[in-house]
Amino acid sequence: MKRLLILVFLALPMIAFAQTKPYLSIADAERITAAAQAKATAEGWNVVIAILDDGGHLISLKRMDGVQIGSIEVAQAKAKSAVFFKRPTKIFEEAMKGEGGSRIGTLPHAVGVEGGLPIFKDGIIFGSIGISGVTSAQDGIIAEAGVKGY
Repeated sequence: MKRLLILVFLALPMIAFAQTKPYLSIADAERITAAAQAKATAEGWNVVIAILDDGGHLISLKRMDGVQIGSIEVAQAKAKSAVFFKRPTKIFEEAMKGEGGSRIGTLPHAVGVEGGLPIFKDGIIFGSIGISGVTSAQDGIIAEAGVKGY
């Protein structure tokens, strides 16, 4: 009986957490990806679109035709930076332009190139998007369109 009570008490926080914490579903990731791809296609830009969950794990990856393979890892790195630091990668890009900005490059998972955005729901970060394939400003435009598509 004592063991059963211990198991119940240990499981309660996990059950409560699972019921209240928002998460990024595959349907959400597909909607975000579709919105980002629509913007990229409208502009004539071919990119890689990476969607990560709140732990920095890949949910969805789309590589449009003709994009260099290096952009696959760059898009994921931008998304990981955005989710780990809960801010757009553009902030790091701007910080790197200032005095002492090179220190940003020493932070683990900090990517100083625009194109990564965190995705929030009810004020809680629950994923991110990373775009790579064109200029960093264009990557940022596509990422914004993806987030707005959610």
